Amino acid sequence: MKLRVLGCSGGIGGDERTTSLLVDDDILIDCGTGVGDLPLADLARIDHLFLTHSHLDHIACLPLLIDSVCDLRSRPLVVHATEATIDVLRTHVFNWAIWPDFAAIPSVEESFLRYEAVAVGATVELGGRRITALPASHTVPAVGYLLDSGAASLAFTGDTGPCPELWAALNAVGNLRHLIIETAFPNTQERLARLSRHLCPGMLAGELARLERPANIYITHLKPGQSEQTMREIAVCVGRLQPVTLRNGETIEF
Repeated sequence: MKLRVLGCSGGIGGDERTTSLLVDDDILIDCGTGVGDLPLADLARIDHLFLTHSHLDHIACLPLLIDSVCDLRSRPLVVHATEATIDVLRTHVFNWAIWPDFAAIPSVEESFLRYEAVAVGATVELGGRRITALPASHTVPAVGYLLDSGAASLAFTGDTGPCPELWAALNAVGNLRHLIIETAFPNTQERLARLSRHLCPGMLAGELARLERPANIYITHLKPGQSEQTMREIAVCVGRLQPVTLRNGETIEF
């Protein structure tokens, strides 16, 4: 499997793009602003979208994506998400007031968009690739995802604060090779990190201490203007694990 980073920032401005990860050429993990940089032909190849949660920085491009490619596709775009996230999309986005309901266009039976509910621990297999929903702890119902090629696995936490269940799940993954984990705030904003159920470097250190397997660690969801400070603090807190900043345009093969 090959993961290409379209966006991994906690905000926008300049070259910053919010969370969106392209797997091979047909699977998307979250649908932040980075999706908008893809050519139309590449957008039309995406068959499956796995959402971690309903916050805007992770779904911003979904309405425009489906609108842009619906007439170029012969089958619906399948959105995999928790029941709670699907309910938010139906109620607050694809509700005809904010955006047309593409799950009913041109008809419910032959719609451009289809929802598939996922639950923590459930696995979706797509052409030999296994995608499993991981536990997460955020201000809205959220999950991470484990991507398993068979040869190796990559875990993406999505947005999460401290979550013991996540580490129990990851420690059971025998072929874990890569871990993409968020750290949204510097230590000076620990109170905000806890309120919003994100991580800061000190909290990240406590979480990574629970990881019992070796893995390449990538830091995502850094806030624009604070990323250098946050990474300096991470180097102090967990430098022995050699975490690196996840970068837009980066490719990880596993």
